[in-house]
Amino acid sequence: MISKKIYPVILFSLILLIAGCSFFAKPASEIELPAIFSSNMILQQGINIPFGGTAVPGGKVTIILDNQKKSIIVPKEGTWRINFPPMDAGGPYTVQVIGQDTITYENVKVGEVWVCSGQSNMEMPLAGWGEINNFEEEIANANFPDIHLFTVKRAMSVRPLDDVDSTTWQVCSPQTIPLFSATAYFFGRHLNRSLDIPIGLIHTSWGGTMAEAWTSAPSLRQLEDFTAIVDSMQTGADTMEQLVKEYEQKLARWQKTLDEKIKTARGSSPAWESTDLDTKDWKYMNLPVLWEKAGLPGYDGIVWFRKEITIPKDMRGKDLLLHLGPIDDCDITWFNGAKIGQIDQYNEPRNYKIPASLVKPGNNILAVQILDTGGGGGIWGNPADMFLEAAGSKSVSLGGIWKYKPALELQALPPRPQSPESANRPTVLYNAMIHPLIPYGIRGAIWYQGESNAGRAYQYRSLFKTMIQDWRTNWALGDFAFIFTQLANYMQVNPQPGESDWAELREAQLMALSLPNTGMAVTIDIGNADDIHPKNKQDVGKRLAVNALNKVYSKQDVVPCGPIYKSMTIEDNKIRLSFDYVDGGLVAKGDRLLGFAIAGEDKNFVWADAVIDSETVVVSNLNIANPVAVRYAWAANPLCNLYNKADLPATPFRTDDWPGITINNK
Repeated sequence: MISKKIYPVILFSLILLIAGCSFFAKPASEIELPAIFSSNMILQQGINIPFGGTAVPGGKVTIILDNQKKSIIVPKEGTWRINFPPMDAGGPYTVQVIGQDTITYENVKVGEVWVCSGQSNMEMPLAGWGEINNFEEEIANANFPDIHLFTVKRAMSVRPLDDVDSTTWQVCSPQTIPLFSATAYFFGRHLNRSLDIPIGLIHTSWGGTMAEAWTSAPSLRQLEDFTAIVDSMQTGADTMEQLVKEYEQKLARWQKTLDEKIKTARGSSPAWESTDLDTKDWKYMNLPVLWEKAGLPGYDGIVWFRKEITIPKDMRGKDLLLHLGPIDDCDITWFNGAKIGQIDQYNEPRNYKIPASLVKPGNNILAVQILDTGGGGGIWGNPADMFLEAAGSKSVSLGGIWKYKPALELQALPPRPQSPESANRPTVLYNAMIHPLIPYGIRGAIWYQGESNAGRAYQYRSLFKTMIQDWRTNWALGDFAFIFTQLANYMQVNPQPGESDWAELREAQLMALSLPNTGMAVTIDIGNADDIHPKNKQDVGKRLAVNALNKVYSKQDVVPCGPIYKSMTIEDNKIRLSFDYVDGGLVAKGDRLLGFAIAGEDKNFVWADAVIDSETVVVSNLNIANPVAVRYAWAANPLCNLYNKADLPATPFRTDDWPGITINNK
């Protein structure tokens, strides 16, 4: 028989067991939160607000936010997470994270948070190397206490990280805005003015990078083109020194395989760097130029170049310096059969020393083996960058006619090991610059990238959609808004209709609109033929913002974009085109519509006459009696002028699905 006096003791003990002994938990020591949590942060309204970090297991962490108080006992893994219920836009608040010590965050607000990512056109700042239009005036007027800025510093990792290297959140001002992303700023400014609530902008981008670098390994493995390279990146190395050693070993094995394949390809002929090689069956190319524009459209793989050089008498007996300008991607260079240099860095100028002992009277042979793994390939800088020089002698120009011969297409090669110093390895930017931001609450993302993937535009159709879905899956916020910038016009204007990898990349971007809750800002009218970084970032940000206002914030009076091709009908010798997002009517900026090309069954496109008929465009050419397809603005830098009445340009498009020039590029 148990005494009644001890019932309370037993009951109290049972309560302690059920509660996990939390009554006796000590305040957690060594509390750490990722850098994304700081004073001036913006928390996403309307969804659960997550806080998380690390602390000593068994300790107690308490967070106080706007008179709400929540606590947790740190699990044995040492990581913890506390979710606060959704809040409306407002602030400022003070947030306290309490353990043995207290971490205090001041000027915390609740509003709309957007991740802003991509390559250099997203990275491009207002000042510094950017110097956008009216940058001095824009900076002077950048007083927006309800726009807060967070910049992720460049980093890469072969494994997912838990934190980023960054400055803390900063309030937008003339002092904090100059080196921030111009596109992100103008996007946020337009939202802030339209919504009148706090806007948080998380800028995480890296110039010259490819979409696969921003995608996680599990998602990339689902794409056949990336399975092998992702698997090859598995490593037990923990330091950069170990990674470099491992890379060098893999590269040596790859080079041996490559040499064997090249030997097989040349058959019984001498080595292709040899001075004894017969090159009568080689073709000619005028360098410098990307080879896609000079006889090898869509080609990725290995191409050899050779040039006979007559060395002037005053250079003989001297060491020479060879300058080839930038090469895309990797080269090995020989002089008279002797290897003089090798660089694996994309677009780095090549400057090699040629010992005097290699130089002979008469003709000398310069041979360059180039590997291109995607996009443009070859020796492509300025003619003035290609020359030989020697002390006290006049330089010898190397621009002009070279012989060339394709050796091996990329599909015939195993995946080339990528340098641990390359930011374009698959997954490495996702691991270091996206994963650490999860699960911080966001409304969505804006994206400006694609230039680096243009040579593999057909592949981008699946890659880009995979990346978007990858972010959404990992953030676990459902199909959050994803709004992206279509490539601007760039490079020379082609006088005749033709194929274009940039046009195909824009098409791949357009196809991503099939995913839910996506939007696209068309910039085909605000680029620069001579500058891949156009200065008008104001309109880019605004066009991204009007997409968001209409599709995310339900502002039905805001037109989200320009006309998007919907369907076509053939009417005798004409084709009638219909569009979505007409906004009350179509507009031609100028005397007549430009940019339309038409083709018959022979697939030969010629310029077309195009006229607006109510909310459609009718396209024809007197020489084509039975047209079957139309293309609009199908070029890297097209002359085109179709808009809607909201003054937003139509997206480039084609009505056909004929194979393009990038369909086999991987």
